[in-house]
Amino acid sequence: MKPITVEVTNSVIGPPSSIALTPDGRYAIVIETQGSRPSEQPDAKLSDLPLGRTITVVDLSDPDHPKVVEKIKGFDSPLSVSVNADGTLVAVVFKKTPQRKQPLLAMYRLQQGRLSKPFLPSIPGPEAGDALVSAEFHPKKNVLGLVYSEHPRLSLVQVDATSKTVALSSWGDPVNLDIAPFLVRFTPDGRFAIVNAMLLGTDIRGTVSSIRLEQSTAADGTPHHFLVSRADTGVMPEGLAISPNQHWIATTNLERSAQPLDDPKQGFFSSVSLLRLDPQTGSIDRVGEFPFDGMLPESAVFDNTSRFLAVVCFAHFDRSKPNGSVDFWRLTGDFADPKRTELVKTDFSITVARGPQSMVIAR
Repeated sequence: MKPITVEVTNSVIGPPSSIALTPDGRYAIVIETQGSRPSEQPDAKLSDLPLGRTITVVDLSDPDHPKVVEKIKGFDSPLSVSVNADGTLVAVVFKKTPQRKQPLLAMYRLQQGRLSKPFLPSIPGPEAGDALVSAEFHPKKNVLGLVYSEHPRLSLVQVDATSKTVALSSWGDPVNLDIAPFLVRFTPDGRFAIVNAMLLGTDIRGTVSSIRLEQSTAADGTPHHFLVSRADTGVMPEGLAISPNQHWIATTNLERSAQPLDDPKQGFFSSVSLLRLDPQTGSIDRVGEFPFDGMLPESAVFDNTSRFLAVVCFAHFDRSKPNGSVDFWRLTGDFADPKRTELVKTDFSITVARGPQSMVIAR
């Protein structure tokens, strides 16, 4: 199968959250964290790349002929992009650095594939000014989940938008997270927020945490959110996916595959963690890690049946496979042992350009 492509400037730097779809699947919004290699520097290193600023809107109404409809300049080094439930607002997180003062979060109105000028609402709460790594809209409410990295927390904010303004207000107290949180994803019913964390510097497995939203409500109507469950994953879980039936969570784990090939830490494998999610209580149980012969799997997504998982693989240890790939895995079990669940890598794989990072599905 040959993929249909459209040229869009983006980057593999940063979390695997550089693309978002409108709920109707018509538009894709793509951000670039780093700019393109300068033409006069064919051997440019990462440190030579310019900061990314471009935000691109792609029209997918004709899937066989996607087309770029708009490119705008945002702020430096966008990290994460998300679209709200009715497809009218886009949230973009920008990297915090001490060298420059710029917004950490910008909101854009989206109408007929066109982005408005940015709204720069004040971020409420004690975390304001802390480095953001991810922002994700709730699937049912105009609520935004914000993941802070310096003091690891999940903060939830209400988004109030008019034709002229966008304002944020706290929606309950923040919830503390493990070290180096990366992404937040909401279950399809909106009852739970799921966050992965890499625990960088500790040289141990990562984690996934489940947070029950509106576990209780104060007399003044303020919601209280609680961390209800946590489970281990493989090492460095960058990607995070929740199945449509809300029974499964998957993380794509870099393991030691980011190390140089001649480094003794290089393990020559990556893995996918599969976790069982109770959709009623939010409890998480680790099923296991499933290793494979590939490097830097950045992102994953379940299909509509919740029985198959697509995983993007940045590159391969096998030098006969110079490109990246989208590999397909199958959830299966044992008829004689109902408690047994396995994740099996199938032979079906789609070759793509080297370095795929972010992936979404139009449902």
